[in-house]
Amino acid sequence: MADFILGCIAEHGGPPQQLCFEVTETVAVRNLVKVASIVERLRCAGCSIALDDFGAGMSSFGYLKNLPLDRIKIDRSFIIDLDTDPISHTIISAITKIGHQRGLKVVAEGVSSGHLCEAARSLGVDYAQGFGLHRPEQVAFQR
Repeated sequence: MADFILGCIAEHGGPPQQLCFEVTETVAVRNLVKVASIVERLRCAGCSIALDDFGAGMSSFGYLKNLPLDRIKIDRSFIIDLDTDPISHTIISAITKIGHQRGLKVVAEGVSSGHLCEAARSLGVDYAQGFGLHRPEQVAFQR
């Protein structure tokens, strides 16, 4: 996989520093050693790596310790009730603190309102994505 991606980058001349690859937690769980090897090669080439949907499965903070990452994306299942569920609030706070301790940027997924965005920001979350911020739209690609 890494050879293919690095080959495409070389062929098309895209700057790897502008690419961020997301690895879902469930894929990381299946084969941590193989994923770590691919991730490390991509990072050495200048790409950044995000652990996506953290908390969606049977997450382990060990991934945050052992995978060479740049970002962690907190699963939307914790974000949707951030302002009403004290457990979600505590989990998001813990993930954010651990992520920052490792030097990672933290992203809140599935932010559906400005209120949730502010709640995540108050816990130290660095970035947010979701329909509450902007709806997806088509992009005209140039060749």
